[in-house]
Amino acid sequence: MRKHGWFITFEGIDGSGKTTQLKMTEQLLRKSHFHILVVREPGSTPVAEKARKILLSKKNQITAESELFLYLAARADLVRKIIAPALNRGVIVLCDRFYDSTVAYQGYGRGLDIDLIGELNHLAVGQYEPDITFLIDVDYKTSLKRRKKQRDRLESESMAFFNRVRKGFLKIAQRERKRVIILDGRKRAEVVFTEVDSCLKMRLHIK
Repeated sequence: MRKHGWFITFEGIDGSGKTTQLKMTEQLLRKSHFHILVVREPGSTPVAEKARKILLSKKNQITAESELFLYLAARADLVRKIIAPALNRGVIVLCDRFYDSTVAYQGYGRGLDIDLIGELNHLAVGQYEPDITFLIDVDYKTSLKRRKKQRDRLESESMAFFNRVRKGFLKIAQRERKRVIILDGRKRAEVVFTEVDSCLKMRLHIK
C-alpha cells in the first residue's frame, strides 16, 4: 500500500485541452469517492497567484531568466503549502501544469540550460514529483484555433516558439516513458479521456 496520495499532472502547449482532461478526471475520481485536490501552475496560493499575474500580463516585459525564477518561486510555494501536505494525507492531487512545463517553455522554448532547470526544479519540489503525467499533444494550428481571442503574454508567443515547446514536451515524454503518457489532443475530448480513464482505472484500481 502507498503511504501517500497520488500526484497526477496534466501538460501540453496552450490550447491542447489539458485543463478539460483534468476536469473530466476530477469528475471520475469524485464519483469513485476519492479525496481530490485540484491546483494549477502557477497559482493556487496567494503568493503563486501574484506571480501568475506578473507572468501572464502582456504589460510586463520579462527576461527568460526572470521568468524562470518566478515560476520556480510559485512552484516552491505551492508544493510546500498545498501539495505536500495533501499528498501526506493520502489525497489525490490533480495539477494543471507542473515542472515539465518549465523544462518545455523556459528550457526548449526560451533556450535556457535544461540541466540547470532540472536541478532548480528538484530544489523547488523536493521529493514531491508526479506519479502520472498526461501529455495532451496537439500541433500549433490546432492549439491556436482553441485559444481565446484575448491572449495572455505567453499565449501571444510565435509559432516557432510553440513548436520548440511542443518538441520539448515530446522529448521529456521519451525520457520519462514510465511516467508520461502521450495522448492525441486533436481528437474529441471524450475520445481522449477514454485513454485517461483506462490508465487511471488500472493504476488506481477503480472498478
